[in-house]
Amino acid sequence: MTPLFKTILIVSIVSGVIVIALTSGLVLGLKNTPSKYNDSEEEHVVLNSYDNTEELIKKYQVINPTTVNEGTEKRIQNRLLTGFENWNRGFKTWKEWGNILYITESIYNVHGARLSLADYQRAMDVSLQRATIIMGDFHNMLIIDNFCAIHYDFISNGRKSKVMEFVEFNEDSTHGTYVKEGWGSVKDDSYYGLKYFQSDKEKGEEETQTSRLQNLAVPKFIEKKDVYNSGYTDEQNQKLEIILEGFDMWNEGIDAYLDWVDEAYDKDAKSSGINEVERTMEQYKEEMEQLFNEKTIKKIDFDKILIREDWAAIHYRYRNESGTDNPSEKYVGDKMQFLKFQEKDGALKIVASWIQ
Repeated sequence: MTPLFKTILIVSIVSGVIVIALTSGLVLGLKNTPSKYNDSEEEHVVLNSYDNTEELIKKYQVINPTTVNEGTEKRIQNRLLTGFENWNRGFKTWKEWGNILYITESIYNVHGARLSLADYQRAMDVSLQRATIIMGDFHNMLIIDNFCAIHYDFISNGRKSKVMEFVEFNEDSTHGTYVKEGWGSVKDDSYYGLKYFQSDKEKGEEETQTSRLQNLAVPKFIEKKDVYNSGYTDEQNQKLEIILEGFDMWNEGIDAYLDWVDEAYDKDAKSSGINEVERTMEQYKEEMEQLFNEKTIKKIDFDKILIREDWAAIHYRYRNESGTDNPSEKYVGDKMQFLKFQEKDGALKIVASWIQ
């Protein structure tokens, strides 16, 4: 659902009827797009060219750019930008674009709900025609090989917000560059309404994945460094080690984690959470102390780690172990995070963090 892909939905149940309102798109300012969808027949023109990237990137800026290599990465960049443009041309245009961007076997995980292409299109039919969502600019567009992580603005019914997505692409001579599987935003209350659209097959596969994570032993992440190392340079490996050590320290407990925060983060670093409120390190540490006092949360697995230049994007799974020893009762959720690194006084530090 999102920019080009997916739909981030807020779901409420009213009198037994599922009502879905979108929350996924982006907009840095109305300068980029019209104030609402252009959904008239004459505006129903699907953009599908790999040759207009430079034009589109002027319209949908990348605020924190990183290198995009020639070949597959450039083609993925084009699909992202083209998807934003088609989204802003209206529901009819976006729906037709979906038949280009996805294939029948494509999967999109929306707010934690695993949806096939058909499931996803049914959810969109219900929601996109009932909401005004405009895509804006990208804060980050991190593309490495056939994977990307994006952090972007959108306006939903006049309210500006941000969302994160991770997407795996594939390429072939028949379909070009297309989405193999995507993850749009993280599991939240919207998940339960979206399950209404799930086929039995996708529901079963999701339940199998959840059961695996409920029963997975808490790992020692630093010992699995080679698993997450995608041919990284020494500089990238240094960032990877900082991330993995942070996960291990979290799982050891609040004292170990706060010591890691003092070591890994610059003292003037800022952290922004789900509510998009920027916090100082002292405010962040106070919030973490409260969380540790209230819940037992373990970080248990990574879906993806992407590192390039000053930036890292991570998508990981956690397990809430509070109040039960029964694995089947343990809640499994996920988080997405962007981290910015810089050298500070001769040491590599995290200088900013955004998490959803």
